[in-house]
Amino acid sequence: MIPKELERAFNEQIKKELESAYLYLSMAAYFEHENLAGMAHWMKKQAQEEVNHAMKFFEHINERGGRVELFALAEPRKDWSSPFEVFKHTYEHEQKVTASINALVELARKLNDNAALVFLNWFVNEQIEEEASAQKIMSLLERIGDNFAGIIMLDSELGKRE
Repeated sequence: MIPKELERAFNEQIKKELESAYLYLSMAAYFEHENLAGMAHWMKKQAQEEVNHAMKFFEHINERGGRVELFALAEPRKDWSSPFEVFKHTYEHEQKVTASINALVELARKLNDNAALVFLNWFVNEQIEEEASAQKIMSLLERIGDNFAGIIMLDSELGKRE
């Protein structure tokens, strides 16, 4: 049985993961509007990943006899000034998600919930990848600046994400 305090925190994390998906879909819409289909594709894939993350928490709660509760999602931001600003926002957002996962690890430790700790270990590793990916793209965009050819080349590369 999952402890009630952890169940509540995991339900909150489901909300955060779904809000992440919503944010990335909003970013995809921004890129579509800017005719940057590769970056839009990358963000759509990112949104799908976030939904998958939410479902991992969903299944974990259910497998441990808890009750999933779905909370209202916040409306995501809609506009950015540049692709760089979008990926800077992405990187900062992933840092917040990492902090949230770390707080869940601390709660699981406090509650001596080894099943939750094993489960959360996957997310700890995933967040390393998430931050690194966003940081790399942000760094490339920072170097590219307003160079249209560079933006188009990166857009093409990001469109190859599987």
